[in-house]
Amino acid sequence: MGMNLGLLSTANINDEILGGAAETDRVDVVAVGSRDAAKAEAYAREKGIGRAHGSYEALLADDAVDAVYISLPNGMHHEWTMRSLAAGKHVLCEKQYTRRAAEVVEAYDAADEAGLVLMEAFMYRHHPQTAKIAELVSGGAVGRPVSVYAVFTFPLDDMSNVRALAGLDGGALMDTGCYCVSGSRLVAGEPVSVLAAQVTGETGVDMAVHGTLRFPGDVVAQIETSFRAPRRQFLQVVGDDGVITVAAPFRVDWGGPLTVARRPAGSGIATEVETIDVPAANSYRLQLENLADAIEGAAPQLLGREDALGQARAIEALYRSAAEGRQIDL
Repeated sequence: MGMNLGLLSTANINDEILGGAAETDRVDVVAVGSRDAAKAEAYAREKGIGRAHGSYEALLADDAVDAVYISLPNGMHHEWTMRSLAAGKHVLCEKQYTRRAAEVVEAYDAADEAGLVLMEAFMYRHHPQTAKIAELVSGGAVGRPVSVYAVFTFPLDDMSNVRALAGLDGGALMDTGCYCVSGSRLVAGEPVSVLAAQVTGETGVDMAVHGTLRFPGDVVAQIETSFRAPRRQFLQVVGDDGVITVAAPFRVDWGGPLTVARRPAGSGIATEVETIDVPAANSYRLQLENLADAIEGAAPQLLGREDALGQARAIEALYRSAAEGRQIDL
């Protein structure tokens, strides 16, 4: 069986989904919807998509569409997820789903009631490298984790970009910072408290967020996300016996090694360095195939309610901490 996917918007990120779908026979992108009919038709011609719809509602009314990929700005995710579920469509919604935990509960309750699959599109979680990181940590490769460092930044100069619009839930934390939160949670669980400081830009969104998340077992994560810094990404897990360093944890296609530096017995320095080979893979293809498997009941979805809720709770708490200037306990 194959999954017929509709694209709800013509956002640039769709190219990644189209590329992933082209690598598998499990998914066919059959339709696209835009609020501009001419734009939808031009996009469909350019991308080789069979049907174009001049409204999002028309896409959701297309009986040939099994599932929709929502690539709208953050502030529109929840509304159109709820509308898509009400129309009987499975949903893959681009990250960050929301900064409000209550919306996650509402959406997954609706999906469960309708017997539909709802998945947040954290594509990096599907890559073999991410599974290897989790395996190394849980297997004690560097001993007991004590701290995590996660960074994802890039310069944003265009303040008309949707990432900079407060009304659409823009901001660095919702854009790249959510990866830092996700990566920290991947290896440390759910935070018990957070403390954050943000730099607010001219449009009212956070141009940078620096956060501290405390996890069970006294694991402490430091995250940095910014629209004011050069393009960087980085994940480091420090254990009491070594350090796991990932040069390209979130956009794996940017390339970079995964290394484990271990501390020899009797030494205070982690000097035994091993580079871990990770197979090449298209995260977007793997994400789509997992969605198709979940819809067919062939395999569980990798990212469901529990992860989306933990993610939203942490993001919500970080924003609250930055606004109130104090630690927030979860």
